[in-house]
Amino acid sequence: MRIERVIGHIEGVAVGRVFHRRLDVLRAHLHRTNQRGISWLVDKDGRRVGDAIVLHGGYVDDEDHWEWIRYTGASEGKDKDDSTGRLLRSQSWSHTDNAALLLSYERAYPIRVIRGYEGDPRYSPSDSYRYDGLYEITEVRTATSKYPAPDGSPIDICQFDLRRLPDREQVQAPVERHVFDVWEELGAEQWDPEKFPSSRSVRVRRLIRDTAAAQRIKQLYEGECQLCGLRLTGPDGSSYSQGAHIRPLGRPHHGPDVEPNILCLCPNCHVRLDIGAVTVDEDGSVIVRTDLSGVRLLPKLTVKDGHRVHPEYLRYHRRYWDNDSGGSSRF
Repeated sequence: MRIERVIGHIEGVAVGRVFHRRLDVLRAHLHRTNQRGISWLVDKDGRRVGDAIVLHGGYVDDEDHWEWIRYTGASEGKDKDDSTGRLLRSQSWSHTDNAALLLSYERAYPIRVIRGYEGDPRYSPSDSYRYDGLYEITEVRTATSKYPAPDGSPIDICQFDLRRLPDREQVQAPVERHVFDVWEELGAEQWDPEKFPSSRSVRVRRLIRDTAAAQRIKQLYEGECQLCGLRLTGPDGSSYSQGAHIRPLGRPHHGPDVEPNILCLCPNCHVRLDIGAVTVDEDGSVIVRTDLSGVRLLPKLTVKDGHRVHPEYLRYHRRYWDNDSGGSSRF
C-alpha cells in the first residue's frame, strides 16, 4: 500500500521511533531524500512546502537545545567543508529547500524533526536516527555565519528558529492524548492525593514516563540496575526495571526525553536518585549523599556500549542537590 507523505505526523510512526539508517527514514515517509537535511512536498496549490528536517552534524551555525532549534538552510551541491562544518559560500532564499521551509513558516505548518547520531550528543541517539516529533518555525532571518568564506568574505545564511510543539501534539492515538489531558489536569508536578488517588497518579505517571527512549534503555541493560546491579525478575523470568530521567521531565526542570538523560534503575535506586540520596560524578563514580545502611551500590555507574550518558545531565542533578535547592522535596 502506498503511503502519502503529509504535513505533520506520519500515521503509524510514533514519536521516539528509531531508524538504523537514513534509508529507513526515507522508507517510513518521514523525509523525501536519503541525503539532504531539508525535506519538502508539493502543497495543494502546487507550491513546495517544507515538511521535515534532519539534525545530523550539519553546519557550525546550527544550535540544538531540544525545546528550540536554530537551523541553517542549504545550497545546491557541495557547500561546506566536511571536516569543520563551515560553509564555503553564501545561501539564497531562492534555493528550493530554503524557499520551501520559508513557505511553511508563512503557512504555519509544523515540521518533523529527525535527529541523527552525529548531532548534538546531549540529545542525539548514539548510532541511529530518531523521529523526535513536531516543531513550529517561529522566526526566519538572513544572518551572517560565524566563520567567513575561504577567501575571507562574510557568508550570508538562511536561518530558521524552531520550537517544539507541546507534548499533547506529539502523540497520535486518542488514548495518549487523554493521558496528557489528565497529566495537565494534575498540574504535571502537583499530585493532589485527595483529588487524584495515588493509584491513578502512578498509572498516569508510568504511562508518560515509560516512553520509547526509556524502553530502549531498559532493553539494552536487560533490566539490570545501573546503580546497584540488581535485576528483578518475575516467576516467568521477565525483568522489571524503570527508566529514570536524570534531569526530570516537566516543570521546573524541563529535561529532555532522550537516551543520554535516562538510566535503567531498579525501583529503589530510582527513588534514591529522585530524592538526591545518590548522585553521579562526571567520571561515573557513584556519590552517596545520605546514610544507606545495608545498601550496596556499585562504585561506578554501569554504562554499556550504545548508551551515552551525557555529563550535562549528571552535573545538573548534582548541582540541584548540592545547592540544596530542593530541600527534602522529590523531583
